Amino acid sequence: MLDHVDLLIEGGQLVTEEGVFAADVAVDEGRIAAVGPALGEKVRPQRLWHAKGFHLLPGIIDTHVHCNEPGREHWEGFETAARSLAAGGVTTFFDMPLNSEPTVSLAALQRKRARLAGYQLEQTVLQWGGLVPDHLDDLYLMYDAGVVGFKAFLCESGLPEYPPVDDFTLLEGMCRIAALDGLLALHAEDGPMVEVLSRRIRDSGATDVAAYCAARPVAAEVAAVAKASAYALATGCRLHLLHLSSGSAVAAAQWAKQRGADISIETCPHYLALCQKDFEELGSIAKCAPPLRPQEEVQALWEAIRQGEIDTVASDHSPAPPELKARDDLFEAWGGISGAQTTLAVLLEEGYWRRGIPLSTIVRLTSANPARRFGLFPRKGSLLPGSDADLVVVNLELPFTLRENDLLYRHKQSPFLGRTFRGTVLATVAGGRLLYAHDGARGAMGEVSDAERGIDGP
Repeated sequence: MLDHVDLLIEGGQLVTEEGVFAADVAVDEGRIAAVGPALGEKVRPQRLWHAKGFHLLPGIIDTHVHCNEPGREHWEGFETAARSLAAGGVTTFFDMPLNSEPTVSLAALQRKRARLAGYQLEQTVLQWGGLVPDHLDDLYLMYDAGVVGFKAFLCESGLPEYPPVDDFTLLEGMCRIAALDGLLALHAEDGPMVEVLSRRIRDSGATDVAAYCAARPVAAEVAAVAKASAYALATGCRLHLLHLSSGSAVAAAQWAKQRGADISIETCPHYLALCQKDFEELGSIAKCAPPLRPQEEVQALWEAIRQGEIDTVASDHSPAPPELKARDDLFEAWGGISGAQTTLAVLLEEGYWRRGIPLSTIVRLTSANPARRFGLFPRKGSLLPGSDADLVVVNLELPFTLRENDLLYRHKQSPFLGRTFRGTVLATVAGGRLLYAHDGARGAMGEVSDAERGIDGP
């Protein structure tokens, strides 16, 4: 029987991958100490939160974030990215190996970790290593140092210091990663196809949204997925396909999965909420790679979610200074969407409210599946006794309209500005400590007692 605990959250609706049920949650020494009814009769908490009418979800695990530090801190930075992610319910995130000094060696990884340690963030932050030509031997050292996996591009990354893999590097790299029982994350667009189409289209003088989308067709994504999937079958390498934007690409991956390939599939909120028509209206602020697709592809992705064919949803937060986004020539604008803060908001509005996607499915996509795929479950991604006390308190009925001042990352840009979402993050807790509270302390990192009072009661 418990006695004293640090925190008791009572009266809430717990959301797990199995369903939704009423229960209290007791937190002590950074872990979930107990889950069940009427815990207030059994424990004496130092702090008490009343969550009646609210939902408690496991903390979101965002496996695809570009913090850009060290090297391009003026684009983002660990501190501002973490603050924004906390406001969106993220308690664990994985930093990508590019847009910063490329994390393609042990020395680069150590420099990144030294910089990160200076911020003393409460969130759990893990790192991707990079698979690029001429750095195959570095895979072993980075794996031993604990990277979550390795990222490669089949097309140009947009940054010359992070080149795409050729066929030899891809196949040899996958053989080595398989021997380590590691994991390869892949940006899947066929490089030669994109290069040829881009050159032909630009030579014709077309530089608008339609031209950019035509230069990176669904066929380029499908071709890359098919190739990588075949390599995964041949090598036994575990493969994580990043930001798939089309139902056709998901289907190509499913073909290989049905034949024994160990493949997981990620998509992103912008592919679930925006289409090519939105891109045409919004302009370069909505540019990403692969590009936004026609509405029928958006619907195909949601159907793949219903069928359990998509494993994770991650932000792919890829920020840049406004001057790099504001280009009339769409081929010249930076190809990344800032979305660190809006993953859960999009899934609740577009999934739960508009399409009837169960909350348990949203938890599976954002918490449980990422935790399992990357070896963190059940310490992360669950609300089980003994798990880290990483959780999000959400008022599903409280709408908000996203305004520029709401954004906590460095450059306040988003294709979702002006949109109204149903479902507001009231508090984000990591390791039992309050990272963010909605009322009066937006973006607070740490204990904020005034803000805690803001989540008492419906």
